[in-house]
This record gives sequence, C-alpha cells and structure tokens, in this order.
Amino acid sequence: MPFAGIDIGSLTAEAVIVDQGEIIQYTICSTGSNSRKAADKVMKLALQRAGLVLADIEYLVATGYGRVNIEFADKRITEITCHGRGAYFWNPEVRTVIDIGGQDSKVIRLNDKGRVVDFAMNDKCAAGTGRFLEVMAHALEVELAGLSELSDKAINAVSISSMCTVFAESEVVSLIARGLPREDIARGLHQSIAERTAGLVKRVGLEERVMMTGGVACNSAVVRALNEKLNTLIIIPSEPQIAGALGAALLAEEEFTS
Repeated sequence: MPFAGIDIGSLTAEAVIVDQGEIIQYTICSTGSNSRKAADKVMKLALQRAGLVLADIEYLVATGYGRVNIEFADKRITEITCHGRGAYFWNPEVRTVIDIGGQDSKVIRLNDKGRVVDFAMNDKCAAGTGRFLEVMAHALEVELAGLSELSDKAINAVSISSMCTVFAESEVVSLIARGLPREDIARGLHQSIAERTAGLVKRVGLEERVMMTGGVACNSAVVRALNEKLNTLIIIPSEPQIAGALGAALLAEEEFTS
C-alpha cells in the first residue's frame, strides 16, 4: 500500500511516496507564489512517475509552512517532527539534525527512537538560509551552484559583520568595491552561516551523530565550515531536500497502520 508525504517550503516543494517503509518515488519542484498549486503539481508528478493516481494513496501527510493549503492531505504535521523522522530513516544513529531551508533554519535533537526531544529554530529572518545564499551569490555575480566552488579558491576568509540579508548584501557590495577577492568574501559568508548555525546547535546541545538536511546541505562549502566549527563530521543524505516529505510519508504509513 502506497503512502505519501508533501513538504511545501518557501522555495521548493517536495513529494515522496513510500511503500512498506521504502521510497518508491519522489519529486522536487519550485514552490513559486502559490503553495496550493505547488502541492498539486509536485504530487501529480510523483504519482505519474510511480504509475499511480491520488486515489491509490492510502494516507497522506502534509508538512512545511504551506501545509495548511494542501486540501487533499489526511493530516498535517510540523516540519520539525517530519525532518527528524526522515533523518532517522536514513541513519538511526543520528541524534542531531541541522536543517537549513529556504527561509529558516532549525536544529533538532532526537532520542534513540527517532523522536524529537528538543529543537531550536531561526524563523525571524532569512539570515543564513537558502534565500540568504541566493542574494549573496547575486551580489558576487556568480550562479548559486558555483558559490561553493568560488569559496574553495579562497586564500583567506573576509569577516562578514552582518547576517541580515539586506545589510550583508550591502556589505558584500562594499567589499567588492574595495577590491577584496570575491573568493575570500564567499568563504567569509559560508563561515558566518556556520557561526550562526553553531549558535542554534549550542541551544539544543550537540549529540553525535549529526546529519544535515534541507537545500543548503547541497552547498559543500557550508557543510565544510560547519564540520570545522562543530568539530564533527556531518552526514549528508543522498537527497537532503526531501527529508521533510520523506518523514511525512513515513509518518503517514505509521499513522495508517498503527
């Protein structure tokens, strides 16, 4: 029996279909300006690729900031719980989950059953998130996908004093105007994200092992900076963006069969 989870984030939407605790299909697409349309689109694509229709799904759980707009969901569960469940599926030894998405970041601590025991969240601004990196990449005149590569070429790291997206953008423009290497600025930005994220980790307490989920986990420079700052080796799953939707699908299966 297939079960599904949908995660509607600020920048991307993900759908995952599972059967007997295994992933059989997943899809990622842009959320755009309409979260309801994004949910319809991402679910339709996942179903088509799996050779299914919505009526075949026994139970569906929605998560993410847009979960309230998914009318065909059977239940809605917070992204904290879903990301924790998704991370635990990939590695049951994980006790700390760092999730950096499009416009918020969170650190989740799990017990040995994969249940959330504590969390800290930054949802007041886009500092240190995917949106922050998008704006900084634009200021540095580089594609977002090339930001890590640019940082890898740095000799030194330029200290970035502001983490507010608007002020940091102005600061980056000023640093470029002063002739500082873009590579060093990029590394400084990645280190500033690691510093901010480490503050969230400190609030919940670091417990090994650590996994990173969310779109920013695809930025290798951020991951390296966090490894160094936390003095640990962070696990990156094969598709970190689907952690929330995966957790939602697994919880859908557990809800239906319990």
